[in-house]
Amino acid sequence: MTIDTGYPILNAVVNVLLFILVSYPVLGAFVWLIEVICYRLLFRHKKTDFKEIPTAEEPLVTIMVPAHNEEVVIEDTLVYLLSELNYHNYEVLVTDDGSTDQTPEILARLQDRYPRLRVLRIEKNKGKAHAFNIGVGFAKGEYILSNDADTIPEADALWKYINYFRTEADQNVAAVTGNMDVQNRSKIIEKAQTVEFSSIVGVIKRGQIGTLGTMYAYSGANTMYRKDALIDVGLFRQDRATEDISIAWDQQLNGWIPTFAPDIMFFMGVPNTLKMLYRQRKRWAKGGTEVWLTNMKKVALHPFNYFEQFLLFADQTVSILWSLYYWLFLAIFIGTIIHLLVHGEYHQIFHLLTLSFIFINFEMLAGFLQVAAALIIDDDGRKLKYLIFAPFYMLIYWMMNALTIATTFIPAIKTILGFGTGTWVSPTRVSISK
Repeated sequence: MTIDTGYPILNAVVNVLLFILVSYPVLGAFVWLIEVICYRLLFRHKKTDFKEIPTAEEPLVTIMVPAHNEEVVIEDTLVYLLSELNYHNYEVLVTDDGSTDQTPEILARLQDRYPRLRVLRIEKNKGKAHAFNIGVGFAKGEYILSNDADTIPEADALWKYINYFRTEADQNVAAVTGNMDVQNRSKIIEKAQTVEFSSIVGVIKRGQIGTLGTMYAYSGANTMYRKDALIDVGLFRQDRATEDISIAWDQQLNGWIPTFAPDIMFFMGVPNTLKMLYRQRKRWAKGGTEVWLTNMKKVALHPFNYFEQFLLFADQTVSILWSLYYWLFLAIFIGTIIHLLVHGEYHQIFHLLTLSFIFINFEMLAGFLQVAAALIIDDDGRKLKYLIFAPFYMLIYWMMNALTIATTFIPAIKTILGFGTGTWVSPTRVSISK
């Protein structure tokens, strides 16, 4: 498919752009595959010299747990954090953001059992970013681990995280984000997300930090921050849908360095219904577009000063354009099918459907190869049993990505114009036995 505008140079530009938009999912999958290989061969040595820290030398760490109506999961999470970690010099600070369920009663009971547990009650729900910012003022640690109420880090997580801040070369490291895995894997949708977080998320972070030295987003569920780096950028933006994406860009554009730690595992519950998954991805998409709009002028006008971020910005721009193009193309495609049906041109319909089927299968194959490589790298192939879900999930992933970006584009613009709010509604939690 080509477009003729009557101007050769314009034709070339338009047709190249059209090719990129049409093939973006396939190209993206192959780029991620290449990044996996590059990370494996060139960058895996980045941090292999983990050293346990003597008790007397352990810096104080504050584990921050922002919470809003978390009665289903909060007790199991806190009991684990307060009794199972291989670290001594830490506190757990829960910022209860206006919970109206049994969360305050659970926290009061746990405080009687665990002296290192501190609770900060915020009467009015103003959102996770606000709760975190208030908590920073009460945090005693020079390092703060953001830990969601349904998230369990591995027992060695704290001293491993600290390793990334210890050397002289690491003095500009602002934050270290861990490698996410899925706790609940009973339903197909949960198993499919196991594939996603091991491959799509893990590969993207490896590729970004390994080849560009930058990162699009931290994981809000489990990231350790240098407290000074948070204060330096004015803490979290409270009117953004995704505080973890926003703070990552704010810190990097201010000269701080992000880090991804694939060897530090944390486990969290994931949405187990399509409705819950869609709600989560809408928030992610809106937050991503907000960051894109917020930093557009600064990055676009100074591409050499922020070269790594400019490359991420360019990729996100194509992703947004592709999402809008997808729905335009789908409308044209359906309209064409209806037109051909009305005129009885069934052979043309067969031709269109055949081409679409070939393209979809090519996309699924590219995604399958990328996911397989990622699963092998992530934990030496122990998750390969989930590979069967990869082709199907790749299609769902791209379609949901296109839908959420398109439906949140206008709300994101409203946020940038000053009509945003950080007030959160805690997602429906699933009790997970550990």
